[in-house]
Amino acid sequence: MTVSIPLPNADQIRSHVANQREQIFTNLSELVSFNSVHGEPTLADQAAGAADWVADALETVGLKVQQITTTDGSTTVLGTRTGAPGSPTVLLYSHYDVVPAGERVNWISDPFTLTERDGRWYGRGAADCKGNLAMHLAALRAVNDAGAQPDLNITVLVEGSEERGGEGLDRLIQERPELFAADAILIADTGNAAVGTPTLTTTLRGGAQATVTVDTLRTPVHSGMFGGAAPDAAAALIRLLDSLRDEHGRTVIDGVDTSARWDGEPYDAATFRSDAGVLDGVELVGDATDSPADFVWARPAVTVTGFTSTPVAEAVNAVPATASAKLNLRVAPGMSAAETAAKLAAHLKAHTPWGARVEVTIDDVNEAFRADLTNPALALLGGALATAYGTSEFTTVGSGGSIPLCTALQEAQPSAEIALFGVEEPQTTIHSPNESVDPSEIIHIATAEALFLLNYGAQN
Repeated sequence: MTVSIPLPNADQIRSHVANQREQIFTNLSELVSFNSVHGEPTLADQAAGAADWVADALETVGLKVQQITTTDGSTTVLGTRTGAPGSPTVLLYSHYDVVPAGERVNWISDPFTLTERDGRWYGRGAADCKGNLAMHLAALRAVNDAGAQPDLNITVLVEGSEERGGEGLDRLIQERPELFAADAILIADTGNAAVGTPTLTTTLRGGAQATVTVDTLRTPVHSGMFGGAAPDAAAALIRLLDSLRDEHGRTVIDGVDTSARWDGEPYDAATFRSDAGVLDGVELVGDATDSPADFVWARPAVTVTGFTSTPVAEAVNAVPATASAKLNLRVAPGMSAAETAAKLAAHLKAHTPWGARVEVTIDDVNEAFRADLTNPALALLGGALATAYGTSEFTTVGSGGSIPLCTALQEAQPSAEIALFGVEEPQTTIHSPNESVDPSEIIHIATAEALFLLNYGAQN
């Protein structure tokens, strides 16, 4: 989108943030050093250490800080700065918890030591979402040093269990919505379409988790004596899961429209193949009429994220009696996640072969989100992003991921404008080994956020 919002102080702010590069690296290095996976008893001290680090860091940029223990045992860190009476409020969001690093052998460098390599910074959480937290700090330092303070109330919200569902923060929002009152909410947990391309994320998919279990026998039986006639639970489950795809691999759920088209910025097939790491010779799902953007931003999708029967290492010559699979459902904005999940369960029960017994459980249902670009805060942030990157345009994309927090905050603060952006981009490979961030993205996004904060109060 082309923007024409004049943003004063742009050169000054851009220079200030660029001069923070060493400090940003130090902040991010300290934060990455915490293996802050939520809910792991052996890592409780790491999560607590990260929360304390965040609290101290927010105090250094002039915020009044409180740490709140939530119902899931995580700590939410909340920093506030009060402006003049009647000033608008901006809430900045990030999270300090991370997904497990996995096997160290898959990392080129230690996942908890921020390491610069080929112009990028590597470490668990470097992009998701500790890089976004370092960005918030850089933006606030730039605002503090800009001279006249913006006529704003500022709230910085940093949670500690986002990667495990964020139930603690969700409950806190329900019980104490006044803590999160805001006119504009800037959620830094997505990113640009590519390095150097200023981007707002306008849609998030909703979703749910489904567990399906198929039982066919009282107990496994000898494959020599009974194989071929005895119903194989693993084979039954494989056939059942195959009913969720058509001949081109498109998702199929009885009673659900799975043919929608994405009408925003395209996601060309070559770029998608590179971003997703598709192996040479392996075809993308769909046919020539389909676009990757259709699949990841406009249509429902079902992914088999886990499958259990007899482990290969423990295989014996027996017909399996039971098999289970974990399915991740994603739905596009405009679709009800709860209704679609119910139809998925009905589809699975209707398509189970051979009269096998099937049980389907649905949990972690969250609804989709769509931002409104006509709102003034989003227009200003889009202009700030374009200005930070030295261009007159910013782009918009959807996200195949889900951030249930958006729905929780929108329900608690229905008049608030919610924007999604951040330092992540396809090369960051979040949640995978060798996660990384491009430091230029932190600098540009921090510049944009500082410009937004300096100009939002003046426009309200």
